[in-house]
Amino acid sequence: RIFVLGIGFFTLCFLMTSLGGQFSAKRLGDSPFTIRTEVMGALESRGVLRRMSDMLEMLMKRMDILARLENSTDFHKGEEARFPLDRFQPAAGLMERIQAIAQNVSDIAVKVDQILRNSLLNGKVMEGRRDQCEVPRDPKYPDCAGKVEWMRARWTSDPCYAFFGVDGTECSFLIYLSEVEWFCPPLPWRNRTLAVPSPPPPPRAQAAFRRDLARLLELIGTGKESLSFMKKRIRHLAQQWLRAARRLEQKLAGRQRDQKHILIHIGFLTEESGDVFSPRVLKGGPLGEMVQWADILAALFMLGHSLRVTVSLKELQSHLGVPPGRGNCPLTSPLPFDLIYTDYHGLQQMKQHMGLSFKKYRCRVRVIDTFGTEPAYNHEEYATLRGFRTNWGYWNLQPTQFMTMFPHTPDNSFMGFVSEELNQTERQLIKANKVSSMAVVYGKEASIWKGKEKFLAILNKYMEIHGTVYYETQRPPEVPAFVKNHGLLPQHEFQQLLRKAKLFIGFGFPYEGPAPLEAIANGCVFLQARFNPPHSSLNHEFFRGKPTSREASVSSQHPYAEDFIGKPHVWTVDYNNSEEFEAAIKTIMRTQVDPYLPYEYTCEGMLERIHAYIQHQDFCTAPSLPPSPKTRSPAMQSPPSPLALSPNSTHLVWSPSAGWAPQAWPPVASLQVWLSEPQHTCTETCRRHGLVCEPTFFSFLNKEEVFLQLSIACDSTEYEMNHLYPAVAENVRECYLQKEPLLFSCAGYNSKYRRLCPCRDFRRGQVALCRDCL
Repeated sequence: RIFVLGIGFFTLCFLMTSLGGQFSAKRLGDSPFTIRTEVMGALESRGVLRRMSDMLEMLMKRMDILARLENSTDFHKGEEARFPLDRFQPAAGLMERIQAIAQNVSDIAVKVDQILRNSLLNGKVMEGRRDQCEVPRDPKYPDCAGKVEWMRARWTSDPCYAFFGVDGTECSFLIYLSEVEWFCPPLPWRNRTLAVPSPPPPPRAQAAFRRDLARLLELIGTGKESLSFMKKRIRHLAQQWLRAARRLEQKLAGRQRDQKHILIHIGFLTEESGDVFSPRVLKGGPLGEMVQWADILAALFMLGHSLRVTVSLKELQSHLGVPPGRGNCPLTSPLPFDLIYTDYHGLQQMKQHMGLSFKKYRCRVRVIDTFGTEPAYNHEEYATLRGFRTNWGYWNLQPTQFMTMFPHTPDNSFMGFVSEELNQTERQLIKANKVSSMAVVYGKEASIWKGKEKFLAILNKYMEIHGTVYYETQRPPEVPAFVKNHGLLPQHEFQQLLRKAKLFIGFGFPYEGPAPLEAIANGCVFLQARFNPPHSSLNHEFFRGKPTSREASVSSQHPYAEDFIGKPHVWTVDYNNSEEFEAAIKTIMRTQVDPYLPYEYTCEGMLERIHAYIQHQDFCTAPSLPPSPKTRSPAMQSPPSPLALSPNSTHLVWSPSAGWAPQAWPPVASLQVWLSEPQHTCTETCRRHGLVCEPTFFSFLNKEEVFLQLSIACDSTEYEMNHLYPAVAENVRECYLQKEPLLFSCAGYNSKYRRLCPCRDFRRGQVALCRDCL
C-alpha cells in the first residue's frame, strides 16, 4: 500500500515537472521565425496534459480498490489486528488531494486546448502575413527592391543569413534588410518597443603612461618565431621605452587623454596569408616589418591604451563579432574598438569577413604600409580608368590612413620605428674602438652581392670587408673569399659589429630598411649608390604592383638617409664612376663622425608622433568641403578667401584677419601655399622652401580665388578628377580644380602643369608634426 502511494506521488511530481519543462522551453510568439516550431511544441504539451489526466484517473481507481480491500481485511481481524480505522485517513486524504489535482489538471487541459486553438489560428494568420509581404516602395530606400530580388536568388549562398533568421520567405528578407542591414524600411507590423533615449555614455577611462611592459609580452602570445623576435626586441628596448614615456609625460604636463580600445591584427603573420616571415626569421629574411610592428605595439602600450593583439583569422573573427558563414553579413554587434592597426593582408581579411560593416567602420582602420599608397592608386574608379590599378591599391580610404616606415610620401602618415639610443659613456666607447679600415656590407641575402665584384675589389684595397650572409653548408658563391662572412647574426651581435666598423655600405638593395639608421646610430658612415634615373614603378621591377609610382623620389637606396641626414653621416655617389666611388672611400676613412640618431626615430619621438595621431586624426567625421560649381547657384557669392599674400608676395598664408579658423589638424596657421615648377611634385616644391607638403590643407586652396591671389589669370576653370589638381596650364591659361577630395595628392607632376601646393612648417627632428601640432 505504501509502495503504491509512493509510486503515485512520484509519478505526479514527474508529470508536473515534464509539463513545466514543456511550457518553459517554449515561448509563443517570440519571433515570426519560430511560430511553426512553437505550435508543434504546444501540441506536444497538450498531449502531455491528456496523458497526465488519464494516469491520475487510473491511479485513483487502483488506490480505491486497494483501500476497499484493506478495509475488508481489517474488519475481519477485529481488535486483534490493532489497526484503527483512522489509520487509513492519511491515505484517504492523499486520495482526496490526488482527486483534486486530477480535476485541476483536467480543467487546465481544457483551457490549454482553447489557448492552443487560438494560437494555432493566430499562427496561421501570421504565417499568411509572412508569405504575403510586399516590397515597400519608399524613395528613401531606392535599393530595397533590388536587394530583395538578390535575397530571393542567393539567400542560401551564405549560412549567415539563416543565422539572422532568413528562411526563404518574403517577410524574412524584408526583416533582415530593414533590421540587420539598412536597405529597406522597417515593417509596420513588427513588434518593436518604442525607442527609449539611451543614457549618455559613461565617461571614458583616461590613458595613463605605463611603468612596465610585462603585460604587453603576455598579450603578444607565443607559438611563432616572429612573435619571439618581436618580444625579444621589446625586452631589449624596455628601459628606453620607459625613460621616453616619462619624458613625454612631463612634456604633456598632465593633459587629459582618453584611453582608446585598439585592435592590432598583424595580417602577414596569419596562416591564411602564408606567414612567410616566421620561417625566415632564423634564416636572415627581411626583419624590417617585424621591427616596426614590435615598436608600434610598445608605443601604443606605453601610451596607456587598451590593446588586443591577433595573428590568426579565428581570433580576428572572434574579436570583431563576425557571424558564422562566409562573411556577407554585418557584424553581430557594434565594433568594440576605436582603432584597428593592421596591414594589407589584414585589411583584405577584414573586408572579406565583415560584410557591410567594413564600409561602416573602415574609418577606424590604420594600415601599416611600408612603401606607401599614393592617392592615384587608392581611388578605385580613378585607378581603373587611368591605369593605376595594382594588386594592393583601390581601397578608397583617406590616404593618411596608410602609415609608412619612412616619411617619403606626405600623402600618408609617417609611422616609423625606433633605433637604439646610446648614452654618453657608450658613445665615447664606440669612438675609441672604431676601426677606420673596417667595412660591413648591407645585405643578408647572397643575391645582393651578385655582380658587385668591381666595387668589392676597390673597397678591399682600403678596408677589411665583413658580411652577414646566411648560408647552411658552405660559403655562397656570390661572396668573395676575401670577405669575412659571419653568417646570420643575432641582433645584439650585429650591433656589436656595427660599433667597430667605420663604413656601412649598400649595393642598391634592400630599399629603405632600418639597418642604415642603426649603423649611423652606432657611429658608422653609410655609403650608398645614386640611381640615375631614379627607380620607380615605371622602370624597376621591385616597385611594379605596389600602389606607388615614387616618381623621381627613389634617387638612392635610402632616400630618407640622403634627404634628411646627408653628409657627413650619409654619402650618396655614382657607383658607375669608379673614381668617384674610390675617392668617397678615402674621404670617409679620414672623416670623424659621432653616432647620430634623428629624434623621430627615438622612442620618445615615436611616442610623441603616435600620441598626436591618436589625439587628432579623425577620419570618421566628414570634413566640410567647398561647394562645387554645380551646386552653387549664380546668386551665391563665394566667401572671401581666408588666404592672403605673404609680405614678400611669393606665396599665400592664412590671413590673421580672416576672423575664423576651422578646427583642422594640423592648425591652419602653419599653412603656406606655393606654386610649383612644371616638373616638380608638391613634395619637392615644399621641400625646396624648407617645408613639408600637407595634403589635409588642399581643400583650403582648391578655389578659383586662390589663382587670382597668386596673379594667375584663368581664361577657364574646370572641376575634374585628377591627382595633379588643383593646377594651372600656363601656356593656355586654363585652371583646374579637384573634383574628388580623395585624389588630393602631394605626389605626381606633369610638365604641362604648375601645381598649387599646400605646405607647412615642421618640428625640428619630427617631420610628421608641425610646430604647434603636439
